[in-house]
Amino acid sequence: MQGRLDQGQNPLLEKQLTKLLEGEGVCHLIVNLGETTYINSGGLRCLVSAWRQARQKEGNLVLCGLNTRLQEIFSMVGFDKVFKIYTDTETAHQAILES
Repeated sequence: MQGRLDQGQNPLLEKQLTKLLEGEGVCHLIVNLGETTYINSGGLRCLVSAWRQARQKEGNLVLCGLNTRLQEIFSMVGFDKVFKIYTDTETAHQAILES
């Protein structure tokens, strides 16, 4: 995800995540927020919804690349306890392989 994750981008994010989670089998997703500068409550809702869908399929949705501001937002709303958050895509991928 790039730039601002706000009311203009949230429908696109939701559509992309839903498409990735459709179909058969276990689904693991890594969402790289390394180029995301802002996220609003709608963006957070999209991520939580996709996380729930992945968990229902015995998969997971993990995040990586959060800047300091996004880390603060996730911590403030308690989502740092919900999502597994990694520094980069490689680390996130390795963690999924080991789970």
